[in-house]
This record gives sequence, structure tokens and C-alpha cells, in this order.
Amino acid sequence: MTSALDTMRPEPPLAEPRRVDFERWRRRSRLIRTLRVVLPATIAIIFLGLVGSVAWSTFNAQPKTARSGDEPIRLVKPRFVGRDDKGRTFVLTAESAVRDRLDYQRVMLKTASLILDEGGPDELKINGKDGIFHEQNGKLELSGGVRLADTRNTFATAASLFDTKTGEVIGSAPIQGAGGLGEINAKSYGVYDKGDRMVFKGGVRTRIETKK
Repeated sequence: MTSALDTMRPEPPLAEPRRVDFERWRRRSRLIRTLRVVLPATIAIIFLGLVGSVAWSTFNAQPKTARSGDEPIRLVKPRFVGRDDKGRTFVLTAESAVRDRLDYQRVMLKTASLILDEGGPDELKINGKDGIFHEQNGKLELSGGVRLADTRNTFATAASLFDTKTGEVIGSAPIQGAGGLGEINAKSYGVYDKGDRMVFKGGVRTRIETKK
């Protein structure tokens, strides 16, 4: 027979299970706090890494692009063909040419040579060590051992300006040469009317050769 004291016996203490649950909660709380710090920091590091990578790529690419854009356009053995206002063809050639990156119509030439009306009655040859051809207006500047020769005359000068549109040649440098009438020296010159009219100015000296 069970007594009243047996039915009123107290249950076992719950202290141990509560302690276990508390430890679990504390560990979970500590993990959450850690993740709240680590995750944003990791995201920030990844973001900074991406920004740095993009900046590094941009920094390295810009100088290369700039250098590529600064490089002049080079032509090897260029050949320019056209006609003057009298219908005569001209051919301009050179060993090499470089287009001015600031002015695309300006071409610097090395060992330039031009022939006007090749094989015709008004053939004119002109060449020089250095040249600048202005494609927009068709003018050719030559310097350095310039030589001019037509069917009757041959001249040497330091510089000349040839207009491929009109076929006229002018120069402010001293010129010397020989033609059908003899030798001539002057400080400046001009060749007009298909070479029929040559004008010499400044200290002109001539030596006329008489035919026997």
C-alpha cells in the first residue's frame, strides 16, 4: 500500500539540462556575433579586391593605349599619283613616309622624287633628301640636295616648293645649274608656264655659251 508521502516525492532536479541548453545558446550567440563581424569584413575585402583589380588593369592599359595612339602612321615606299590643272600627270614616290599624327594631310618623306608629265614634252623631275607633302593643297616642300631637271635644264638648290596643281616651282634658296644657253646662279628662282618661263632673282650671274 502506497503512502501519501510516496506520492508527494519531489521530481529529480532540472539544473543539468538547463545548464546544457544555456551552453548551447551561448555558443550559438557567440557564433552569430562572429559571423556578423566576419561576413561584412569578407565582403568588403572581396569588393576592395575587385576594385583594385579593375584599377590595376585600367592603369596598365592606359599608357599602352596612349603610346599606340601616339605612334605615327608609317608608309613604306609610298606612291602618290595625280594631275595638275593642265592635265599633266605626276607621280610622287619616296623611300619612306610618315603621316603627321596631328595633321593627317601632312606627310613627311624621305628621299622623295617627283616626275611631272613623264615621257611628255614638259617632263620635269625634282627630288630631294627630305620632303613634306601637303595632300590637301597638293604642295610639295623639298630640302636637302634638291635637284630639278627638265628637257632643257638641270639645277641644284637647297630647297624648293613644288605645286602639283599648277606645276610651278619656286624657291628662296640659292640655285645654280646649266641649261641650253649656259650656266646660271641666283639667290631665288621660279619656274612657270610648263617650264617655258624661268625667273631668277638676287645676285644673278650667268655664263652664256655660244654655239659655234
